[in-house]
Amino acid sequence: MNNTGYSELLNTIGLGNIDIAYFLIGMSGILIILLILTICLLVKTHKLKQRLDKFVLGKDGVSLEQDIIALFEDNKFLKINSDKNKKDIEALYKRMETAYQKMGLVKYDAFQQMGGKLSFSLALLNENNDGFIINSVHSTDGCYSYTKKIVAGESSITLGKEEEKALAIAMGEEKN
Repeated sequence: MNNTGYSELLNTIGLGNIDIAYFLIGMSGILIILLILTICLLVKTHKLKQRLDKFVLGKDGVSLEQDIIALFEDNKFLKINSDKNKKDIEALYKRMETAYQKMGLVKYDAFQQMGGKLSFSLALLNENNDGFIINSVHSTDGCYSYTKKIVAGESSITLGKEEEKALAIAMGEEKN
C-alpha cells in the first residue's frame, strides 16, 4: 500500500483511482443492507415455521397426515353413497315411468232426466301416456262401467266426447 491511500488490490482490479476508505465505506453499507435483509428473512422464516407447525400439529397435536387420511376415507364413503343413490334414483325413475301419474276426470249426466252428474269418465295414464279410461254410466236401470285401453295417448276404440275430454285433461292438453 502506498501513502496516498490507494491500494494495490484496487489497482489490480482496475479501481486504482478510488480511495480505499470510500471503497470500505461502500462495502460496509452493502454489508449492513445485506445483514438487515438477512434478519428480515430470518424473522419471516420463523413466523412461517410457526404457522406450519400449528397447521401440521393442529390443536390437539394430531398430525396433518391423520387428518388427511380421515378426510380421504370420508370422501371415499361419500362417493360410494353418492353412486349408490344415483343408481337408486335411476331405478325409481324407471319404475315411475310405468306408474299412473296423470289423471283426467269428467263428470257428466248420461241422460237428461237423471241430474246430479252421476256418470263419469276417468283417464289414468303413465309418463308415456299409456293407461286406460274407465267410463261409468249411471241410469235409472243401474250403473254400467266400461274400460278402454290407451297406448301412446290413443285408443283403438272410438272414444265418446267425455272420454276424449278426460284423456285430454290427463295428457295436459285441456284444463278441467
